Amino acid sequence: MAHLLVVESWVGSMSRLLPRAIRENGHTFTFLTRDLHHYLRSAPEGTAHPLLGARNVITADTNDIEALLPEVERLHEVLGFDGVVTSCDYYLPAVARIAGRLGLPGPGPEAVENACRKDATRRVLDDAGVPGPRFAVREEWADIARAAREIGYPLVVKPVDLCAGMYVRRVDDEAALAAACRALADFPVNARGQRRTPVVLLEELLDGPEVSVETVSHAGAVQVVGVTDKSVGGAPAFVETGHMFPAALAPADTDAAEQTALAALKALGLTDGVVAHTEIKLTSAGPRVVEVNPRPAGNRITELIRHVTGIDLAAAFVDVALGRAPDLRHTDTGLRSAAIGFLVPEASGTLEALDGSGTADRPGVLEVQLAEPGRTVKAAGSNNEYLGHVMAGDADGLGARARVESLLDELRSGLVIR
Repeated sequence: MAHLLVVESWVGSMSRLLPRAIRENGHTFTFLTRDLHHYLRSAPEGTAHPLLGARNVITADTNDIEALLPEVERLHEVLGFDGVVTSCDYYLPAVARIAGRLGLPGPGPEAVENACRKDATRRVLDDAGVPGPRFAVREEWADIARAAREIGYPLVVKPVDLCAGMYVRRVDDEAALAAACRALADFPVNARGQRRTPVVLLEELLDGPEVSVETVSHAGAVQVVGVTDKSVGGAPAFVETGHMFPAALAPADTDAAEQTALAALKALGLTDGVVAHTEIKLTSAGPRVVEVNPRPAGNRITELIRHVTGIDLAAAFVDVALGRAPDLRHTDTGLRSAAIGFLVPEASGTLEALDGSGTADRPGVLEVQLAEPGRTVKAAGSNNEYLGHVMAGDADGLGARARVESLLDELRSGLVIR
């Protein structure tokens, strides 16, 4: 039995999948957080958040890495940790620093920091010749406007250090660019109280479908688990509206996406102790890297993979954090594809009606989760405003996405926001 240190977490899917994977594999964990109430608030009324089932729950300033490192060393002397993990992007660099300080398994801190900063990722991949969009990183308005003209409109504006598509916008002219930059400037601190870097990343707008390549790295070898497709809405934002595993691609496109992701992971140095989610655009000029995430995929993509292949990426995440070879053997689950679709609000107001009765009983449905009427709704500008999701599988082929889209259409017909 091993003992893991879990440093913060997202409060969504992985915050439940990770404790489950730790427990089911016979391990225990200590949970370290700066704000316990962040997790208490996210648990359904009358239930305890799974993260609070830790052997120990300890409060510390996880945002101050220089103060945190000696504190974690003292905890390690008493409690004895075998590995350290987080599911939250904002703490991945801290976890890599902790692992290095304690001599625990994991990727190098520089590799993780470069992957978690979109501007650093761009520079590393560009230097290594891994294909991506034309880009520029600027801070002052005059420089931003000049770089945008050089790249050419339309283009994409991104923060370098936020997640879930927050403040990522398509801009078609300088007025839209100025508005996007003002919105970013008005959000100087992220949701975890960390001060943001004020630079802006400008990127060429890429054509073609977007997919993600799910991989597991251990002992210098990277294994591809599969390729997931993605649908996007909410323009000019980029809101993920659904996914299917495996992606319905020609073999040549699947191979191109996989090889590009592997090249990106190698260039960044993410070849040991990492479960990664690398986003790729299959453009008319060939595959291009969108971003590299050195943690398991969100939006329940890991569950799509488990339903189709039997591979548990949350468990693999635990294994590689402990320096152990993960179990990536495929099993016959009876499904050939699984998809998830998200109910994305297009207007702000109060949710008055959303009837999902009977949806869970439909053939092939794996999960249904819907918001309750009375909730305050915000028109989606990122992946944080969903009103719920539907997941379904197909035992015969790649029909799971069509099944999910049909169910979402039915739910939208009864959706009332006022």
